[in-house]
Amino acid sequence: MKFKLLKIYPALFLFLFIFSLIISGCKDTVAGNENIDKIIIPNSNVSFSKYIFPVFNLKCATSGCHDDGTRAGDLSLTSWANATIDPSIIFPGHPENSRLVWAIEGQPGVAPMPPIGFVRPLTPNQIQGIKTWIKEGAKNN
Repeated sequence: MKFKLLKIYPALFLFLFIFSLIISGCKDTVAGNENIDKIIIPNSNVSFSKYIFPVFNLKCATSGCHDDGTRAGDLSLTSWANATIDPSIIFPGHPENSRLVWAIEGQPGVAPMPPIGFVRPLTPNQIQGIKTWIKEGAKNN
């Protein structure tokens, strides 16, 4: 019987297998991750090095998802250059056209980031801060 199910639902089993591999690599066990939620990102003049990089580093890269080795979704958030290499992911000046914003806001049709239940979600302030940084040109400052 179980072999018959494998023949009937191969795409489902493949999807579940790949999904479990992707999410098993993401961990929210990085020391200091709890402190990143205490940093308040300002409403303007958002510095990549002071505010955005620490969020990317602790919530996205060192969690084992968007580091240089794993590159989930072919995206590394370990540096400004890696994060901004694809303008469809971070569209400077236009957060509404940036796939990263769609993912962190959990917009329909886009996989929510960070994955639900595996890494603590970004705070509303962090989401707004990333959007502001992108709106201000996604500068390497």
